[in-house]
Amino acid sequence: MEELINRLVASVGIDADLARKAVGIILGFLQKEGPPPEVTAMLDAMPGARELIAEYAGAGSGGVLGGLMGMMGGGGVMGLGQQLMSAGLSMGQLSEVGKETFAFGREKAGEDAMGAIVGAIPGLSQFV
Repeated sequence: MEELINRLVASVGIDADLARKAVGIILGFLQKEGPPPEVTAMLDAMPGARELIAEYAGAGSGGVLGGLMGMMGGGGVMGLGQQLMSAGLSMGQLSEVGKETFAFGREKAGEDAMGAIVGAIPGLSQFV
């Protein structure tokens, strides 16, 4: 996972701690919402991914907006975006982190696995 973290630091301009947190949140979301066989293949291809998920499960999910989103059923991709912004990413950084994380996933797990994950989660394709 250090390769991805270093790429995010260099390309997005965020610090390593925020990059780790963002990746942990994104991968946790994919683990929860994505198709199990493909998510398992992706996580297996990314050593250290499960540890990041465990470390950052629920990170950035607090706050008033998070509570309102939960009350209104606003999970999914919108909830993920809110979590990432609560963690400290701007809207522009959120998009860059998403694109870079999915590009890394394609490199490691392949287009078939990542395509199936993106296709199974409503609204995700517009962010990756």
